[in-house]
Amino acid sequence: MRAGYYMGNLAYEVKDIPEPTPEGDQVKIRVAWCGLCGTDVHKFQGMNGASIVIPPIILGHECSGVVVEVGPDCEGFKPGDRVACDPSWSCGKCIWCQKGLPNFCIHRHGVAKGFSDFVCPPESNVYHVADSLDLEAAAFAEPLSCAIHGMDLLDMRSGSTVVLFGMGAMGSLMLQLVLATSPFEVIVVEKEESKRELALRLGATHAVDDDAIEGLCSSRNIDYVIECIGLGTTMEQAIHVAGKSSKVLLFGLGNPESRVSFNQFEAYAKELSIYTSYLNPRSTNRAIRLLESGRIDTRSLISAELTLEEMGVELATQKNARRGKVMVRLSGER
Repeated sequence: MRAGYYMGNLAYEVKDIPEPTPEGDQVKIRVAWCGLCGTDVHKFQGMNGASIVIPPIILGHECSGVVVEVGPDCEGFKPGDRVACDPSWSCGKCIWCQKGLPNFCIHRHGVAKGFSDFVCPPESNVYHVADSLDLEAAAFAEPLSCAIHGMDLLDMRSGSTVVLFGMGAMGSLMLQLVLATSPFEVIVVEKEESKRELALRLGATHAVDDDAIEGLCSSRNIDYVIECIGLGTTMEQAIHVAGKSSKVLLFGLGNPESRVSFNQFEAYAKELSIYTSYLNPRSTNRAIRLLESGRIDTRSLISAELTLEEMGVELATQKNARRGKVMVRLSGER
């Protein structure tokens, strides 16, 4: 089978490797679609994602597909089932799993490397999807589940005023989750005009660039701020525009070597609560249900559908990723 590897030193290569054979309760899935995540770009650029990166590694983790074979101990799946994957496996036994925090599992590792024709995750990481859900949309289950976890941390109340930085794929998903809480108003901060237009189409009250946001926030108290870009400048601005007793979620993944500075006295005087969000514990099932409901628009977020072989150029240039979500077509099944 084919698999797309990050080889180190800004190199990407598609290799032919043996097809996996499912063992135990593993589920062999013919991958239909896999999303390109910002962490894949980080890895390609020599930075770590959610975990330490030691190349060569197969990229991708936001995948969906069709079951072709199951291991002898698998009970819940059969060939022909349409599925999505949670790529993050946890042991269920360590101190963090026992505390109900599987995203911090000591033994956590990835089990669905989606830049490949087949994956073989354990059935605990595989989820049925309805026949009515397009498999390309189903591949959004993992990023959407991460956004849901961030929203869980904020525990957002309806009738609130919310500022959201960034209308990339994650920001666009987060915006739709925010709108589902019935806010009073949502202000999106985005430098690109086309993405501001998308924010308004999806239902944002205002969409402005970063030069205009502080003036807009000066006339209202901002209850929640969500930063979905990952730059030091936007994280600092997110903290600055937050209102009194506001909750700030720094959701965007930044450079592991970078530092963020902010005025501690300002944060103290406003009694801010500052959150970060790590992975997607216990939220994949809810993400799939939301996708099946049709309430989440994924089609408007997709900027390109590329082959595994085309991803080398995309990783190097991010030509399409800068405009939206890049989807990698494996089998291309719907």
